[in-house]
Amino acid sequence: MFISKSKKTPFYQLTYEVNGKRTTISTKTTKEKEAQEFFIKFKYSLMEKPQAKTVSEVHTPIKLLSSFQKEYSEYKRSISSQNYLESIALSFKQFISFCGDLSLNEIDSRTLDKFITSTYSRTQRGAHHYYRTLKAAFNKAVEWNYISTNPFTRVKFPKLSKSFPAFISEDELLIILSNTPYQYLKDIFTVGFYTGLRLGELINMRWSWVDFFQNQITVKCSNEFLTKSKKERIVPMSEKVKSVLINRFNIATHQPNEVVFYRIKVRKLHQETISKQFKQAVRKSFLNEKIHFHSLRHSFASVLAQKGVSLYIIKELLGHEDLATTQIYSHLQPQNLKDAVNLL
Repeated sequence: MFISKSKKTPFYQLTYEVNGKRTTISTKTTKEKEAQEFFIKFKYSLMEKPQAKTVSEVHTPIKLLSSFQKEYSEYKRSISSQNYLESIALSFKQFISFCGDLSLNEIDSRTLDKFITSTYSRTQRGAHHYYRTLKAAFNKAVEWNYISTNPFTRVKFPKLSKSFPAFISEDELLIILSNTPYQYLKDIFTVGFYTGLRLGELINMRWSWVDFFQNQITVKCSNEFLTKSKKERIVPMSEKVKSVLINRFNIATHQPNEVVFYRIKVRKLHQETISKQFKQAVRKSFLNEKIHFHSLRHSFASVLAQKGVSLYIIKELLGHEDLATTQIYSHLQPQNLKDAVNLL
């Protein structure tokens, strides 16, 4: 019998044998002293009670959804982006609002079916997002021995309807810019369109990312910011992007770790605010209501695809983990389709 740590969880684990079979349980603490106390209490409980009962009691702790959410969010805080932490909070809020603050072992597939069906009728994408986020959280609950199996694995999510992403042309970008009130917003929108950077990457961009000699931007990870894939990537700068950044650089002196885009120099921009400002400019321009800030990223990829750039190259520029994600732009390469048919 001994305690140890593994890469799978921040908590110390207690390993012991039951009828010759090795079993591991969580001490529910990251502190070695508390883990040792758990070890001593557990050892004495084995001496006082039949082993079978002790194992049952240890493997069925009562954990409420709200309590688990707090613990899970704290665990994810050091390894996930702020966006994902907000996603966790929203998903749990929606789920608790629907079914109440149940204990984890009270949640069954029937409850989940009702939750998904109810949410799906309002928002398909939202329901899918909650499903994925909660399923990942409950996987961790299994790992931490709060529940024996993940109830989400027994629930089949309905198929999502697929549609092509909304994107804009360069002419439409100019119309949007003409209806944008502030220069810093115009700069963000322009760089977003010509680099495909995510909004989170744009507002976290530092001058240390920008290399005017190599004409490239290196999207970097740091303690303050992680990319979605948690990997760094290089995005070459076009002349239009370089011009925007040089103009911003010449406004005032900058330190390498200072952000590139700001309204007030000492304050970091908020994604929600930028998204709303972009949406307002789109509506003033009388463009498609489906266009939102992320459409700039789609537009970057779409323009490249229409000009015959390989999907593999677009995948690297966007920082996609899987080519399947990039293949939504394959329909924008009509010449490839024509060439395929002409082979007949």
